[in-house]
Amino acid sequence: MKENEQSRAGMWALYKMGGLPPAIRSVFQPDSAQQMALIRQVMRRQRNESGLETGLHELEAVVFDLETTGFEAEGGDEILSFGAVAVRGDRIIDTETFYMLVNPNRDIPPPIEQLTGITGKDVENAPDVMTGLGRFFEFVGRRTLIAHASAHDRRFLNAALWRTSKIRLTHRVLDTMWIAKWLEPERGDYSLDALLAAHGISVEQRHHALHDAVATAELWVKYVQAARSRNLHTLGDLYAYLSRD
Repeated sequence: MKENEQSRAGMWALYKMGGLPPAIRSVFQPDSAQQMALIRQVMRRQRNESGLETGLHELEAVVFDLETTGFEAEGGDEILSFGAVAVRGDRIIDTETFYMLVNPNRDIPPPIEQLTGITGKDVENAPDVMTGLGRFFEFVGRRTLIAHASAHDRRFLNAALWRTSKIRLTHRVLDTMWIAKWLEPERGDYSLDALLAAHGISVEQRHHALHDAVATAELWVKYVQAARSRNLHTLGDLYAYLSRD
């Protein structure tokens, strides 16, 4: 094999292992350059906006959830699916939803298959994670993100963004678990299951990214109404309230 052919073969092997930087990977996968540009554009626009003066009654947000192959974002686990629904103030926009399976390029552990109902066969022909990120952030745009127990989702988004595009999440992320802790301090269990049950919110299928996102959106709507009843009218008011000792 000639030297330049050996070089291309070696780079192709690195690409398949995920070891090439984004600019070089785009040579092998042209669509990735477009996805990367889209993601970076959304992040730049979001970074330039504060929005703390935005009224809670008009806040444009996206409630989202991820299903993943495990819990180690930096240890080899990957995103399996994205689910999201738009909200405006205390109203869920049922016509604006997003759901997408992605191929994690690794085996799905049996406990995760049982938990999520997502099997290796379901994702073997699904788009890759970068494509999923691009479409997800195209749906999100510059809107605020909302999730329950958001640390898990943020870790996976940041790990995937850094691995594919060398950027970090710049969107504001509100966490319904922490809002619940401040608005309902008497509770002992702030898991999503416990809070949904306490507020009489049903979920069509737990551990399905879209259904969990919709249920969390219903919870968010109740907390927006509770916040406004306490004279918290802007996002800044809510942050100030949540930062109290």
